[in-house]
Amino acid sequence: MASYSFLGVAYVFIFVVTNSCADDKLSFPKDFLFGTATSAYQIEGAWNEGGRTESVWDQWTHEHPNVIVDGSNGDVACDSYHKYKEDVRILKNMGVNFYRFSLSWTRILPTGYANVINQEGLDYYKNLINELLANDIEPFVTLYHWDHPVIFESMGGWTNEMMVEWMSEYARVVFKELGPKIKYFMTINEPTVVCDEGYFEGTKAPGKKLGYIGKYLCMHNILKAHAKIYHIYDKEFRKQQKGYIGIVPACTGAFPKNPFDTQAVDAFFQFSCGWVSHPIFSKTGDYPEIMRNHITENSRLDGFSKSILPVFSPEWVQYIKGTADFFALNHYTSRIVETVPREQGKAWYDYSGVKATMDPSWPKSASNWLKVVPAGFREIIKKISSEYDYPTIFITENGFSDRCCTFDYLRISYLHSYMKEMLIAIHESGCKVKGYAAWSLLDNFEWARGYTERFGLVNVNFTDPNRTRTPKWSMNWYKNVIKTGKLPDEYLVTTNIV
Repeated sequence: MASYSFLGVAYVFIFVVTNSCADDKLSFPKDFLFGTATSAYQIEGAWNEGGRTESVWDQWTHEHPNVIVDGSNGDVACDSYHKYKEDVRILKNMGVNFYRFSLSWTRILPTGYANVINQEGLDYYKNLINELLANDIEPFVTLYHWDHPVIFESMGGWTNEMMVEWMSEYARVVFKELGPKIKYFMTINEPTVVCDEGYFEGTKAPGKKLGYIGKYLCMHNILKAHAKIYHIYDKEFRKQQKGYIGIVPACTGAFPKNPFDTQAVDAFFQFSCGWVSHPIFSKTGDYPEIMRNHITENSRLDGFSKSILPVFSPEWVQYIKGTADFFALNHYTSRIVETVPREQGKAWYDYSGVKATMDPSWPKSASNWLKVVPAGFREIIKKISSEYDYPTIFITENGFSDRCCTFDYLRISYLHSYMKEMLIAIHESGCKVKGYAAWSLLDNFEWARGYTERFGLVNVNFTDPNRTRTPKWSMNWYKNVIKTGKLPDEYLVTTNIV
């Protein structure tokens, strides 16, 4: 039995040790990297300090507080802008190999354009990066996690092809100023969420409801921006900086409602994960064939003269194809999928022809979209691997939501079960998963859910002006996994004895 004290809280760890022939299957590869993840708007705060200007999320939460469950915003959030050294101490204590965080575009370029660079903003990130490296923690840096400058949204945001140029210029500044100390870059976080919820459903900033045309145009421009940024890095910076760059698709698992309906599983994958991944990772490039065919047919039936899915020229197909050094996967949950019967001459259901639901028997989280389905994690890793010739995969987000407290046994259960399925995919299916980041380091601003849903390994007291951090059971459990390089056969039982 071992005791441990951190931030004024004492714990006793009780390890249940069992001898198992499956012990090797619960061990992580020797070079496996462990980390945690956050994003700028969700944790930094200091929304109008240090030269930072307004992003679309600032505008959305300030002008429409009613769209956030608790009427909150990210003005202060976890106050990581001021408390980054404390956060790095927590990371160091946890023993992580890397920390994935995003940059605030408007903190670096206050006008949005690259002709005005905010040195104070750059210094914040340089100080954070230096603090991480001094503690042997590798920075994994995301250029864009949904918070672009307001001025660009007033000109159409991701429906304007000029975003390709604006973001590329922003990326070039980052590569020049911060790149020498960064080995892993990611361009854009979860493009499907940006386009579905930001420009189609209107439930996330910028809150637009532009129909299918809007969301398809959004993705078209995001893929072009990603590719251009990749080529800028590849041609102008890679030789000196010797780093890697990718994009971050969000991919949900799928199980057929009818056992032999493999077509539904594949169609669901192609219309969600493949929408982002196929143009980059497939041998042919371009959007998945099923997307192009279904949308072309539906467009005709809807009276359009051509497909509402934008078309990449042959030059753009080749320019986008292969523009990732690794597959950065965000995964949380799964769906039950079924093919919807279709009559000749009638439109495909939701274009994909697939209906997705949740099994009511799946364990719940605090988030209505997140059910606990560990096997889906293994299946999506296997699907990505077989679909795209076994790329190097980094799990850049995976986590569980609850509503409070530090005694988060359900989070430990989730992490244990999901990581076990990931290890099975590695050991039994040869999938090349090289790293795993738990979402999230801290409880933070969870977009439309505000502070009502918590994903953190560390509790943050949002009613305390000091935003006091308190480690949860899950943080200490994860610390033990990192230290031993093994997943316990039984969960680590953590008892508070204060």
